[in-house]
Amino acid sequence: MPVLSVIVPFYNVEKYIGPCLDSIAAQTLGDLEVICVDDGSGDGGPAIVESRLAADGRISLIRQDNKGVGHARNVGVRHATGRYLAFVDGDDIVPPDAFNRMVSSLESTGSDLACGNVMRICRNLLIPSWAHREAFAKPAKRTHITRHPLLIRDRMLWNKVYRRSFWDRLGLSFPERMYEDQPVAMAAHVGAGSVDVLAKVVYHWRQRDEPGTSITQRRLEPGNLRDRLLSVLQTADLLARDAPRLKADFDRDTLDIDMGVAVEALAAMGASADPKLVDLAVRYLDGVSREAWQSIPFEHRLQVHLLHQRRLDELSGVFAQAREGLLQPKVDSAGFLRKRWYGRHPSLPGRLSEISGELGLLTRLVGLDWRDGVLRGTGRAAVGRFDLGELRRVRVRVWMEERRTGESVPLSDEESVPTWDRVEQEDGAWLPEHAFPFAFAFDPAALTPAQLARRGHWDLRVRLRGNGLRLDGRVAGPRWLPPLVPAPRRRSGVWLVPVRTSKGAWGVRLRTAQAIIGECRVDGGDLVFSGEMSDVGDGDPVLRLRRRSDGEEMYFPVALAGQDFHARVPLADIDESVGHESWWEVVIDQGRPIRPLVRTRERPVVTVADRRFLIDRGEDGGLLLAER
Repeated sequence: MPVLSVIVPFYNVEKYIGPCLDSIAAQTLGDLEVICVDDGSGDGGPAIVESRLAADGRISLIRQDNKGVGHARNVGVRHATGRYLAFVDGDDIVPPDAFNRMVSSLESTGSDLACGNVMRICRNLLIPSWAHREAFAKPAKRTHITRHPLLIRDRMLWNKVYRRSFWDRLGLSFPERMYEDQPVAMAAHVGAGSVDVLAKVVYHWRQRDEPGTSITQRRLEPGNLRDRLLSVLQTADLLARDAPRLKADFDRDTLDIDMGVAVEALAAMGASADPKLVDLAVRYLDGVSREAWQSIPFEHRLQVHLLHQRRLDELSGVFAQAREGLLQPKVDSAGFLRKRWYGRHPSLPGRLSEISGELGLLTRLVGLDWRDGVLRGTGRAAVGRFDLGELRRVRVRVWMEERRTGESVPLSDEESVPTWDRVEQEDGAWLPEHAFPFAFAFDPAALTPAQLARRGHWDLRVRLRGNGLRLDGRVAGPRWLPPLVPAPRRRSGVWLVPVRTSKGAWGVRLRTAQAIIGECRVDGGDLVFSGEMSDVGDGDPVLRLRRRSDGEEMYFPVALAGQDFHARVPLADIDESVGHESWWEVVIDQGRPIRPLVRTRERPVVTVADRRFLIDRGEDGGLLLAER
């Protein structure tokens, strides 16, 4: 009898099943059996499995007609002989020590279930899974979901090892439909005597790029939605019966995620939607508490309410408004000692209209430039996507705040009245926005010699105050949109460098410079820049590009003539983007790293070989190359 049985259902994953099985075969826990269940694949996946089992006697293959992953998993469980059970999807990867860590934990604690952290495979990058990040931040032995309620998000099957005797005692089996893992994973969490939580990553969950290849990509199909809602109902009934204190936590996530999918799908179907589908959503929503309703944003709350009321035609209209950025209800308030805020829409009852907890400051700069030695800017401050007419006048205060010390330099403090304007989005759309305009001026003469000497980072901040409302925040905006970052200026031997972070927040960095880039442009698909170094040193300099996300480095030559340098980087030769966006810091390496200061104002966005690049200034004023 093996220690562990690993069940691998697969269907048309020829591209991934080989690496998946290789990762299981390479586990440091060698005493295992791997039961592969082919769910009627029509590609070369079964042949790949056969080649692996010929070389590894621990691997076996069971074939069946296409009956779904739930049926395939049940078949695998019936054939399993190990003391412990684990499940792996055929397109995912298991880190080498994963099973050993979980089995060892169960052996030492006697718990019924061990589960661990998860990373997502997105193209060629591993990123933390949002569903698991908080729940698995710290290890916990012999705990339980009722004592560790963040595990309510741990609804997946495959980042776990189950004690087989526990599995059989609970009589666990998979519904033969999609989304079959959620009810089983939750039943195991609730039914376990104790659970071991591992902070270590035990599973790499693939996000597949091919259109239509995953259940998630087909989430709006009626059959897919039906199975999702059936699993939601089954899990909700389980929690209401066996763990009622967890129901509210489950509902918050379900309203946000699953009901978001239901709204999108049923809004598209409108009056033609199958009433049985609507019945499933309504059955679930009938059991949701008012507190859980209030946990989702106003815009989504309105749409879910219309679904609950079966007003599908109206839902379709509101969904289209929201998608186009045109759903901007009025903000209203009530109360004196403790003012509460409400969003007003004729289709949402007052008991569901409170927005006090979701009012947040959305700011953007409209213009920024040096004039007569003073950095002058204009911007807009909105309160979410709401009509602010009821607020009338407020005071808008703008200041610079040093990040390390908290010292501040006031820039402006004036009354403002909200105005409508159309603002550009990163996707090229222009949407109406109701916001309070503001203006400010930053005179470097306001900085003391001590502040200049600290060479710190100063954040641009704004406060909106009035009518019982007070909101603070950094001035930010879409990173790839205007205004351009102004060129740096020098005062008392210190460069004052206007900068914006990778997330679009504005500020001023104070620094010195051992090298300065005076020209930066794109020439025939190459990034070309030149400048001057204060100390050329003894060796030949090398240009080093370092990717922020993973530390990957690339090297290019630098031509040096006296103190002048010149470099050319073929953009098509840059390693492809890792994830949605890659940022490369540009360093001149001459025995020591030098981050050259960029003096130019140009900020070219170019497309080379179907790849889109932004040449920009980083948070320290150095050259930054981004690809999106």
